[in-house]
Amino acid sequence: MDLNIKGKRALITGAGRGLGRAIATTLSNEGVKVVCVSRTKKDIEELINNLGGNSSGHLGIAMDLMPNSAPTELMVKINDFGPLDIVIHNAGGTLDISDPFCSIEDWRKLYRFNFELAVELNGLILPGMQKRQWGRVCHITSIAAMENQGPVPYCSFKAALTAYTRSMGGILAPDGVVMSAILPGAVFTEGGFWDTASRERPEHVEKYLTERQRIGRFGKPDEIANFVAYLCSDLASFNTGSIVPVDGGQGRGYFGQ
Repeated sequence: MDLNIKGKRALITGAGRGLGRAIATTLSNEGVKVVCVSRTKKDIEELINNLGGNSSGHLGIAMDLMPNSAPTELMVKINDFGPLDIVIHNAGGTLDISDPFCSIEDWRKLYRFNFELAVELNGLILPGMQKRQWGRVCHITSIAAMENQGPVPYCSFKAALTAYTRSMGGILAPDGVVMSAILPGAVFTEGGFWDTASRERPEHVEKYLTERQRIGRFGKPDEIANFVAYLCSDLASFNTGSIVPVDGGQGRGYFGQ
């Protein structure tokens, strides 16, 4: 199936490992030129080398997007890359903050990491997409956005990002820009939560897979990346504001369009 995105340009945040790396690789295989952003220089250099190096037209940027000036600085760094056609907001996580009564400062950190960064970058990128009458924006949220699962602050901001996707998607639709969200379930990534849990608490993992995962296993990064590639393709023109769970049957909520 031809996704008709060869030659498009994409920005992927949180691209150094796990889902972000898989998404970058999948889009690259479709002929997309990717800008990959991560805090860890080693991860980004390794990824770009695996994609064929800078000579292949890809760009790796090691920077922390959390500072207030970072999104604007990022856009300056990629100015010569060319107009962006696709944006994947994969940066996000719990920052190891799990206390529902955590400080307001911790709430603000999680707000910026899981919601504000995406909104701020969209504000810088979307006008160009609207002007060109084509664009794809995909937010990687979580099934935690739709049900009571995980730390309260994390769930709250994933829910906010999901609602933003649905609402903003309708605003952008007349301009040929498709905004969507993927809600992954438990995906096994090297060095990730489930990798550590499998080594340190195997009985917990077995119980989780038996009782929560109807498919009986973890998801694979490629299984998320393939769906993201479709939502970023020319074929997804009718996916305005789509909220798509990809969770192996893990989620217990009902998802409406």
